[in-house]
Amino acid sequence: MTEQHTLERLREFMLGPTRFMNLLTAFELGIVDALGDGRRMTAAQLAEVAGASPDAVEQLLHLLVKEDFVSYEAASLTYSRGGLDAVPEEDLQRVLAIMRMIKTVVLRQSFHLTESVRVGAPVGLKTLYGHEGNLYEALAEHRDLRETWGTMMDTVTAHIDPWFFENIEVPAGARVLDLAGNTGLGAILAYELKRSPGLHVTTFDLPEKETECLQNFKARGVDAHCSFIGGDVFRSVPEGFDVVLIKHFLDMFDKKEVFRILRNTYDALDVGGQVHILGPVYAEDLKTSYAVDFFPTYFLGCTMGQGGPQKLSTYREWLGECGFTVTKAIAQDLAEMPADALVAHGILCATKTA
Repeated sequence: MTEQHTLERLREFMLGPTRFMNLLTAFELGIVDALGDGRRMTAAQLAEVAGASPDAVEQLLHLLVKEDFVSYEAASLTYSRGGLDAVPEEDLQRVLAIMRMIKTVVLRQSFHLTESVRVGAPVGLKTLYGHEGNLYEALAEHRDLRETWGTMMDTVTAHIDPWFFENIEVPAGARVLDLAGNTGLGAILAYELKRSPGLHVTTFDLPEKETECLQNFKARGVDAHCSFIGGDVFRSVPEGFDVVLIKHFLDMFDKKEVFRILRNTYDALDVGGQVHILGPVYAEDLKTSYAVDFFPTYFLGCTMGQGGPQKLSTYREWLGECGFTVTKAIAQDLAEMPADALVAHGILCATKTA
């Protein structure tokens, strides 16, 4: 790049946080909603909705007008929805769920990214919440984190899991283990979406997840077909299963820990046993990836202090090094996904052949 182009790109990075908060604040103040259904309103009218001064509202709207999210008519001094009016409400709510999660989980904690990288732990959680562990542990204790992160993840799961199960094979009557399956949603979906006579799905996670997991099985009416085993994946993986599912988990860890998970899984399977992996992946050409704009800060600074997605080719190599034979490796096509998508997910299927 030329000096001029490099400086222009640096300017875009400088403006990122302020642009983000300006836009999200216009939503949080109710300004964008007030302009729905084709309404045109003055800054004074919008100020009454927002509970703010007309001058402040006008300042916020300058950026939205510049970016064509909102339109301004000088003759009547009124604002209306511009480009935002073309976005279906369902899509807009999906984007807002991600933005709210970024504000609550990422934006504040990323202030401490430098320290988090140095110590290998999310310093922001300790500074802001007095929490010594990772984000996933903190969710149980802090409602603001849990609600924003959980809402966002629900939208991801609803979109990704059907695609995952459409693209994997689970033999009829198989014994399936959902590795690090949390409180059972993955096991429930596995049973419901791959149902066959004799199919049984077991959630494997830390013992403290058992009560809620079993309650979820009963509430969904699958308690006769789903069960729970408590344990630690870094110590061992239960034996006696035909298929192991590893979903939304490997990307949480660095290579050393990923290898421990994969090798423990390999040791637990009989020859012919299968593992199916789902998680976000980087594009082979990083220059085409939005995921690298987000996940390094997210994992290193805000959730684990380690980890992050890998390229599909990297996961293939790692599975091979851990003894597996890869039978399938596919990634979502971003061109077929919503235009706001940050990341493509990948599926890797592998078999223990020796």
